[in-house]
Amino acid sequence: MSESHEARIKRLKMRSMRRGIKEMDLILQAYAERNLEAMDEAGLTLYDALLQENDQDLYQWVTGQVDAPAAYTDLVHDISQTFQK
Repeated sequence: MSESHEARIKRLKMRSMRRGIKEMDLILQAYAERNLEAMDEAGLTLYDALLQENDQDLYQWVTGQVDAPAAYTDLVHDISQTFQK
């Protein structure tokens, strides 16, 4: 059985705030609360894939210490912009 849109958003929000590094919890929780509801399925799929990545890598990408992989460049930029607001 496939996951409903609402269940998927709820799962992604939970995974956004239960990371491992407190900074990533705060960054991704804020992003998820502001953006997931408006995302289409492709956006949610990309965000879901991003959540599979290592927290240390994510933190370096979001803070601009290291360039994100090409597949995540726009999403990581959006996350870093949301965090800076």
